[in-house]
Amino acid sequence: MNDQDHDIKIIRKLASDYMEIANKPIQEERRKLWEEHFSLKKTRIPVATNFGTWNAWCLEVFGDDAMECKDPFYRFFERNFKMQMFQYETGDDIIQEPWTTLFATRRGGSWGLDVTVHHSGESGGAWKAEAPLANWDDMDKLIKPKFEIDKDETEKNYERIHKAIGDIIEIDLCYGLPMAYFAGDISSTIATFRGLQQIMLDMYVDPDKYHQLLAFLRDGILAAQDAAEAANELTLTCAANQTQPYAEELERIKANSGPRKRKDMWGFIAAQEYTLISPEFHDEFLLQYQKPIMAPYGLVHYGCCEDLTKKIDLLRTVPNLRSIAVTPAADTKECARQIGKDYVMSWRPDPADSVCMDWNEERLRRLLREGIEACSDGYYHIFLKDIETVQGETDRLKRFVDITREELDA
Repeated sequence: MNDQDHDIKIIRKLASDYMEIANKPIQEERRKLWEEHFSLKKTRIPVATNFGTWNAWCLEVFGDDAMECKDPFYRFFERNFKMQMFQYETGDDIIQEPWTTLFATRRGGSWGLDVTVHHSGESGGAWKAEAPLANWDDMDKLIKPKFEIDKDETEKNYERIHKAIGDIIEIDLCYGLPMAYFAGDISSTIATFRGLQQIMLDMYVDPDKYHQLLAFLRDGILAAQDAAEAANELTLTCAANQTQPYAEELERIKANSGPRKRKDMWGFIAAQEYTLISPEFHDEFLLQYQKPIMAPYGLVHYGCCEDLTKKIDLLRTVPNLRSIAVTPAADTKECARQIGKDYVMSWRPDPADSVCMDWNEERLRRLLREGIEACSDGYYHIFLKDIETVQGETDRLKRFVDITREELDA
């Protein structure tokens, strides 16, 4: 058996096993749960986990060395199926959809500046980027990112995976949304270009230059997304809100939906690098520039790991906002008080206290009770994310889900 036949045999078996899971009635129950939940309706509390950070334990289980496929192309699908089936075994409310996604080959995306990154050399270790825009004079080097789809490469890849498993599972061809997720929140890019410490000084020392840079980034992000939408490259699987991008107000996610607009889907935006910035400066030096990027979407989720406790009033000025991250760094009780029942709270328990360090069920239950009590008057889900280690005990995620449900039912 040659390498290609070997790889195809592996992913055909995985695709078949995955489809058994994706076709279970529980998946439709989860779709309805998230739809109602994100439409501000009373439901049972959804529970979600995210283990996909490429840390040491995830690499051990899902890294290249743990995969059987020899060809990186097939290995991508092997890993994806295995990760989704692992997710199913946790018992949480993440949906296993009845398709697998092939991302189109997209070229371009440069802002015109090269970012040099220094790595620690350790697997899962630290890294540091050199700020390429250390001098304001270098702003002349900036260009607005442009993208193009390599149609030949994309078609070749589609035919290849469709021939391998297309008779078992639908292949969703996703062109993707350019400048999306952290590439589209301005916060991540500007901190990389100038340096995290420097942007805090820029707001005081060079506010005019800083505003100029913010406007350039905003316009570049919007131009790329507008162009993709005008080219009919956006489909429903481009949606993102960090959990499950469903809501009764929006069309259900489906594979190969055909062209859609941003108004038909969820958008995600965050401001992690601004967690120590005052509400006033957050508004002036970020949110006012993010609002035009958020405006075209049907619904928006705001926040990832940053503390938004003192910024809820600011976020209320975003008309299509529906979900807000309440992170381990935030004051959960105070966030819940301010948010009330106007938005969904994506409450994120501290992963270190939950599953990362030593397994301590008593401590975990105490953490969960405190959060559940704080959020109980509003609409919230529990989302365990940013898991850097489980100390070799991969069943901790399932145990977390089981204990969380016990505490919710108590």
